[in-house]
Amino acid sequence: MTRAADGGEHPRTGTTPPAPRRGRDPGPGGTEPAVRDKAMRHTAPGKRGTVAAALMLAMGLAALDSTIVSTAVPQIVGDLGGFSALSWLFSGYLLAVTVSLPVYGKLSDTFGRKPVLIVGAALFLLGSLLCAGAWNMAALIAFRVIQGLGGGALQGTVQTLAADLYPLAERPRIQARLSTVWAVSAIAGPALGGILAAYADWRWIFLVNLPIGSVALWLIVRHLHESDRRSAARPSVDWAGAFAVFACGGVLLTALVQGGVAWPWWSAPSLALFATGLALAVLVVVVERRAREPIMPGWVWRSRTIAAVNLALGALGLVTVAPSLVLPTYAQSVLGLGPVAAGFVLSVWTLSWPISSALSRHVYGRIGIRNTGMLGIGAATLILFAFPFLPYPGQVWQPVALMLLLGAALGLFSLPLMVGVQSTVGWSKRGTATASILFCRQTGQTVGASVFGAIVNGVLSTRLGGASDLDSVTRADAGTPPETVRRAVSDAVHAVYLGAGCAAALAFLVLLFLAPRRFPALTE
Repeated sequence: MTRAADGGEHPRTGTTPPAPRRGRDPGPGGTEPAVRDKAMRHTAPGKRGTVAAALMLAMGLAALDSTIVSTAVPQIVGDLGGFSALSWLFSGYLLAVTVSLPVYGKLSDTFGRKPVLIVGAALFLLGSLLCAGAWNMAALIAFRVIQGLGGGALQGTVQTLAADLYPLAERPRIQARLSTVWAVSAIAGPALGGILAAYADWRWIFLVNLPIGSVALWLIVRHLHESDRRSAARPSVDWAGAFAVFACGGVLLTALVQGGVAWPWWSAPSLALFATGLALAVLVVVVERRAREPIMPGWVWRSRTIAAVNLALGALGLVTVAPSLVLPTYAQSVLGLGPVAAGFVLSVWTLSWPISSALSRHVYGRIGIRNTGMLGIGAATLILFAFPFLPYPGQVWQPVALMLLLGAALGLFSLPLMVGVQSTVGWSKRGTATASILFCRQTGQTVGASVFGAIVNGVLSTRLGGASDLDSVTRADAGTPPETVRRAVSDAVHAVYLGAGCAAALAFLVLLFLAPRRFPALTE
C-alpha cells in the first residue's frame, strides 16, 4: 500500500494524499511498518465476485431481520404473551448491535476480518435457531440479544471487507450493492414476514435465516483468504475496555430507548440509568487511556476527517429515523391509505437511495467528497423543511415525490463519506474507523427515536389534551379518524420533519466547518 505519488488531488475522487509521517505511530492514516505489507488482501481478484455475493447475503441477514419481525408481532404475542415487554423484542436487538460495533471493529483490526465475520455469522444463526424455539417472551428477547451480537459483527465487518477487497475507484459500486440489499429488505421483509406468519408459523421468520446464512458462511470460509499475520507483534486485546464500552453503551441506550415509554423521563429509573451511564463513560475514558490497544482509540476523534464524518452521520441517524417513525401513521390517518399502501409511501426512498449512491462516484470525482456530502445533505435539508408546506390533506403523490427526492439526496451524502473515511486509513485501522461511523449512526437513530417520539407525543397532547400519544391515537381511531385527530397527527408529523431538517442542517454545518476541504486518501 503506497501513497499517491504526486501529492496533488486524486484524479478520480477529489481527495489528496496525506503528508508522510515519521516515527512508529502512523496516526489514523497509516499502518505499522511491521505489518504494512502483511495487511494486503490475498483474495484472488477472480474470486472477489463470489466473496462479494457472500457479503451481500450476510448483510441481507442483518437487513432482513430489521424488517421481517414487525409484521409477525400479533402472532408472536398471541402465542407467547408478554405484550408489556414487546418493545424489548426490537430494542434488545438494536442495543446489542449498537454497543458491539466498536468491539468488533477493533477485533477485526487485530485478528482479521474473516474470523470476526465467521464468529458473527455463527452467533447470528445460533440466535435465530434459539429464537425459533423460544418458549416465552423473555426467552425470545434474550435470544434476540444473541442475534444482535452477531448482527453487530455482520454489519461492521461486511462494510470493512467491502473496502478491503476493492480499490478506491471501485468501492462505490460494492457499497451501492450493499445499499441495494437494505432497499430490497425494506420492501421484501414485511411482505415475507406477513406471509410466513399467516400461512406457516411465526417461527419461520427466524428459521429462514439458517439456509441463507449457511450459504454465506460456506462461501466466506471457502473463498475469503487474508494474509498471514503471524509474524506481526503478539496482539493485545483490551477486554476491560470492551466490557466498559459495552456496559456504558447498553446503559445509556437503554435510558434513551425506554425513557418516556416504560417510565417518565424525569423518573427515578431514567435518572438512575443516565447517572450510571455517565459514571461508566468516565470509566471508559480512564480504561481506554491506559490500554495498550484501546477498543475506542483516541485517534478516531483526533482525526479531523473521521470525527467530522462521525458527527455528520450521527446526525444522519436522526434524519433517517424520523420518516420511519411517523410517515406510515401520517399516510393512514391523514391521507386515508391502508397499511400496505402506507408502507409503500415510506419505502420509496429505499428505491432512489442505492441508485444515487451508485452514481455518487461520478459527482465526487468532479467536486470532491466533502462537497458531494454537503450537496446531498443540503438538498435533504430543503426537502425535509418542505414537507410541512404540503397542502392539507394533500395527494398521495406529494409525500411519495418528497421521499424519492430525500432518498436520492441521502445517497449522495452517506456513501461518499463512508468511502472517504475508509480511504484515509490503512488496513490495520479500517475496521475501527468503519465501526465508529456505524456506531455513531446507530446511536443517532436511537437518540432520534427518543427525541422525535417525545415531540410527537407533546404535539398530540397539546392538540388533543390529556396524555395522548401516537400509539393510542392510532389504536383508538382505526379507520377514518375525526378531523381533529387528523389535524393533530398532521401537525405532529410536520414538527418531526422540521426537527429532522434541523438535524440535517447541523450535519451540513459539521461538514462545512469541521471536515477538511480535501479528504486525505491512501492509494493502493
